[in-house]
Amino acid sequence: MLILGIESSCDETAVAISKDGTQILSSVVSTQIEEHKQYGGVVPEIASRRHCENILGVTEKALTDANLTLNDIDGIAVTYAPGLIGALLVGVSFAKGLSMVTNKPLIPVHHIAGHIATNYITTPELKPPYLCIVVSGGHSHIVEVLSYTQFRVVGRTKDDAVGECFDKCARAMGFCYPGGVQVDRASKLGNPKAYVLPKPKVAGSIYDFSFSGLKTAVINLIHNSQQKGITVDYNDLSASLQETISEIVTEKTMLACKNLGYSKVAVAGGVSANSGVREHLKNACKEHGYEFYMPDLKWCGDNGAMIACQGYFNYLEGIVADETLNGIATLSLEDLKY
Repeated sequence: MLILGIESSCDETAVAISKDGTQILSSVVSTQIEEHKQYGGVVPEIASRRHCENILGVTEKALTDANLTLNDIDGIAVTYAPGLIGALLVGVSFAKGLSMVTNKPLIPVHHIAGHIATNYITTPELKPPYLCIVVSGGHSHIVEVLSYTQFRVVGRTKDDAVGECFDKCARAMGFCYPGGVQVDRASKLGNPKAYVLPKPKVAGSIYDFSFSGLKTAVINLIHNSQQKGITVDYNDLSASLQETISEIVTEKTMLACKNLGYSKVAVAGGVSANSGVREHLKNACKEHGYEFYMPDLKWCGDNGAMIACQGYFNYLEGIVADETLNGIATLSLEDLKY
């Protein structure tokens, strides 16, 4: 079965084609990083306009790279939630048009479910149930993956997402956007024990996160040091920040595994590309005797392959939509609406 997947929830216009879910025949991503870099982050209006300009060409290239035509495709999958509403609407509208013109099924995909599915692309033998920690610029979730299409969120951030924490701390240190990559690179030159940073706790689930206090602590450290004429070693601060975040994510994930009885752990999302997060989770799973899965680096960021893969599993479960499908800016993985 051939599924064409469309992703436009933020600043990447991405289209890919999967065969039977996990075999990726083509994957094309048009990124806007250089354009948004001058603003220090994604400008929603610009992102939407670029999606409009790029989506047709990206789709044509994905088909060409796979040596296929639209007639060969069995279904059109698209990210419909969550994300920047203007950006989502470009992908959803385009997918609906393709579906109507070709009479192919329209398959709605939740963005976070797509990220989780990248593990099936990298390791097809992985099968639910298992626990997945999803960490990105907009999300920080601990998810029980009950089946390929059913999820239960047991922990989530109460404020900032982990990727947002990385990016805002990086900006305070003078690194360019996207900051998470710069922090990871600088951390390799620093001492992770140089600065003692807080691990905020919040009321609610014992698996919930809070990163706003950590972000504030880093920004205050920088500003207070500047006012006192004290030099801050940004390599050391980057290493300390990455170490603290990696410890927080790993500790919560291991606690959830222990309490909920899981022996298989996966990581997904843009921040799953962070070397510290990957290493801490890998070592902790080895120590506890858990199986650990992580996507190849090329699948960590937003891409069409993850939507094509999850779209395949959705289609097998009869999850399809009609022309009334709309983009939804905010939607929990547990409250799927099609």
